[in-house]
Amino acid sequence: MEGSSPGEPRVRLPQLKLDELLEELQARIDAARGTQERVHSLLEAVLSVGRELDLAQALRSIVESAAVLVDAEYAALGVIGPDGSSLSAFHTVGVTEEQITRIGHYPEGHGILGEVIRNPEPLRLEKISQHPASYGYPAHHPPMNSFLGVPIRVRDQVFGNLYLTEKRGGVQFDEEDESVLCTLAVAAGVAIDNARLYEESRLRERWLLANAEISHSLMSASAPAVALRLIAERAREITGSALAAVARPMEGTGSLTVEIAVGTEADAHRGLVLPLSGTLMGLAFSAAAPVASDDVNHDERVSPEPPRFQGLGPAVAAPIGTGTRGVRGVVLVAREAGRPVFSDTETETLRGFAAQAAIAMELAERRKDAERIAVLQDRDRIARELHDLAIQRLFATGMTLQSAGRFIEHPEAAERVLRAVDDLDETIKIIRSAIFGLRARTGGADNGLRARVVRLVDEGTPVLGFAPSVRMEGLVDTEVPREIADHVVAVLSEALTNVARHAHAVRAQIALVTDGHDVRLTVSDDGVGIPPGGRRSGLRNMAERAEQLGGRLVVSAPDQGGTVLEWRVPLPTT
Repeated sequence: MEGSSPGEPRVRLPQLKLDELLEELQARIDAARGTQERVHSLLEAVLSVGRELDLAQALRSIVESAAVLVDAEYAALGVIGPDGSSLSAFHTVGVTEEQITRIGHYPEGHGILGEVIRNPEPLRLEKISQHPASYGYPAHHPPMNSFLGVPIRVRDQVFGNLYLTEKRGGVQFDEEDESVLCTLAVAAGVAIDNARLYEESRLRERWLLANAEISHSLMSASAPAVALRLIAERAREITGSALAAVARPMEGTGSLTVEIAVGTEADAHRGLVLPLSGTLMGLAFSAAAPVASDDVNHDERVSPEPPRFQGLGPAVAAPIGTGTRGVRGVVLVAREAGRPVFSDTETETLRGFAAQAAIAMELAERRKDAERIAVLQDRDRIARELHDLAIQRLFATGMTLQSAGRFIEHPEAAERVLRAVDDLDETIKIIRSAIFGLRARTGGADNGLRARVVRLVDEGTPVLGFAPSVRMEGLVDTEVPREIADHVVAVLSEALTNVARHAHAVRAQIALVTDGHDVRLTVSDDGVGIPPGGRRSGLRNMAERAEQLGGRLVVSAPDQGGTVLEWRVPLPTT
């Protein structure tokens, strides 16, 4: 026993030391294995993010990969808006749709989120509430303590930020988490850049296809209205807008008329007459450059009457054409309220699309001009041949018959010859009249009813003290005969005079509509209405004009006040 006691410590001490060494070795192996697995997970995340070409899917993949890599319960990616100080989009992981609905609007970039925007450097916190920039969470927001934020750069520009909160297990984010997340942010920047380039190339491809479709439509002798509708529809589809409208200038006036409108509130836009000053479309036309609005429903450059932008937000108007070639119109697109504003890239591609459409319109007009010149030349040739050949031969034949009549002794025969000579003279007059008709030129478009109405409203604006809104629909210039058009102008002049003298109104709306069967002029105001004992001579004159043409005049007083005058007459069937 005594011999064995001195040997026991010499046996146990090396054994304990060996156990400690084995445990340390196991810990290092586990750490190395954990590091290897994490590196492997990081590589997988980089590959997963890099494979995405759709930008929305790429952003979603980045958020999900970030949450897995640092073992965070909540993760988000905030996209910085064009102003550089707020968030324009917010992609989350860990928060349910029900929670999002209860929380309400997505963050705009204040508090801790704004701190990473203002200082685009990694930010790691043990407790969010202890930071000076923190001011709490909105109602129904899940509790969050630990925080890790890392900026994502795309070509040296900060695209957005990754936000991670609540590391699982109740532990804090460490330097390794920050390093891993920074590495992922670099890969995310490359993936986002690739996705954006791919998206831009696809977008340009869609614009090119749309331009080819419009050019084909114009070159295949389609009506200009068909091409304008294609411009509106394709611009609306490609930009993801709820509304698209196309306006063109009215000859002889300083106004635009909205000829085509598709989408939300399209009926309220179609036929509307807009001044060149004080409106988005007018400003884009005058400056030959795009004009944008963050919220078209509350923009001072948009007239409140008639209301036509309910539920819409971001909008942009782009000229169809350039300053050197001449602006041929304006295309306006508007997205729903709450949607992202139009980026510079989107605005420029829309402008390029509109410029290409203008070139196609110009080529089509040149082709029509060439066809028109060919027709005029052909008419001139026919007129020349009629004058040089037919009239001269008829005149010579008449002279021959007239001289031969002196040798005819029979009275009846001589009378018949003289009658034939008169008929030849009458035929020559008819041919000369036909020649004049072939060579005559038609009047300009500024004499049409549409232009006359706009000029009349412009002249009445100083007297009224405000600019009435004007809307015209249908083939007003071609389907309404001149005599009825004169009555329309006279009735409108009388109606505007009554509004200026008696209504005490601050707003008025004018609508001139024709469907080919009748023409309807409606003038409404928000004034005091027609007093019971007031003079009615003006209304009587308007009613008599309508009765002369087989129509009628209806005057009503809406519940909200004011007066509505509707003058309607039928159009000739031929």
